[in-house]
Amino acid sequence: MNDEFTQRLLALHYVYPQALNRLKPLLRGDPDLVYLDLRSPYDIAETLQIPLEKANTLKQAYLKYMDTPFLPIYGQQNIQALTYRDPQYPPSLRELIDPPAVLYLKGDAGLLCAPEKIAVIGSRKAQRYSQSAIQKLLPPLLAEGFVVVSGLAKGADAMAHRCAIDSGGKTIAVLGSGFFHRYPKINEELFFIIEETQLLLTEYPPYMPPRKWNFPKRNRIISGLSKGVIVTEAEVKSGTLSTIEHALDHGKDIFAVPGDIFSPLSAGPHKLIAEGAKPVWDGAQVLEEYRQLRS
Repeated sequence: MNDEFTQRLLALHYVYPQALNRLKPLLRGDPDLVYLDLRSPYDIAETLQIPLEKANTLKQAYLKYMDTPFLPIYGQQNIQALTYRDPQYPPSLRELIDPPAVLYLKGDAGLLCAPEKIAVIGSRKAQRYSQSAIQKLLPPLLAEGFVVVSGLAKGADAMAHRCAIDSGGKTIAVLGSGFFHRYPKINEELFFIIEETQLLLTEYPPYMPPRKWNFPKRNRIISGLSKGVIVTEAEVKSGTLSTIEHALDHGKDIFAVPGDIFSPLSAGPHKLIAEGAKPVWDGAQVLEEYRQLRS
């Protein structure tokens, strides 16, 4: 791996934290970013299709940070940075239309290499029904070595992470902010537990605050890492179903938990089932599905 390229990409990503598809025009004629510091703001603006003022700001910020030793600085914060060229970078994420250019990790980076990951998603309003469903679904999967992937939001995400940890399994939390912002505050304790014993992952540099448009983008990573997605409770119009759209675009298996017909939080899973998702009420059903695929 080219350490000089890694340095340049981390500097660029620090000042312009975009997905790889947005950076590719710069990389097309300069794959190692050797000449980025020499390019004019006009050239950068035309290449990236951004306003000249923004290109000028980007160029000045890049020049300021291009020699900052990001890897050692991140290492002092127990942050590992993986570029899209790194051998540890998950191949499934490279298949996305907009792969993360950089992944920032805290915790057990080896979980990225786990062969079987399952996403568990649901409403932030989820309560006892989702809790019971998750506790029924996940233990059989965890016992077979599946790693649970979710987004560390309140509600169903937090329930899935906690179930994995309490069951002695492994979990990956994909964040919609940088590591200096522990969001949401209600999950701060869970953030620390995952940081110490599991894996936190984000495509955002550490300083990036949680912004509402970060979370739909985060969802593509949750589905991209996973073989399949389990949906517990969700309204029809929700961020949960945006994750499903990403999953369907990449041929992932969709499992939906049937629910109370009088609950608006059942409308999302029921819609998915009507459209062909597999209804599940036991983790053994998910395991059986994958056994059939292997045989």
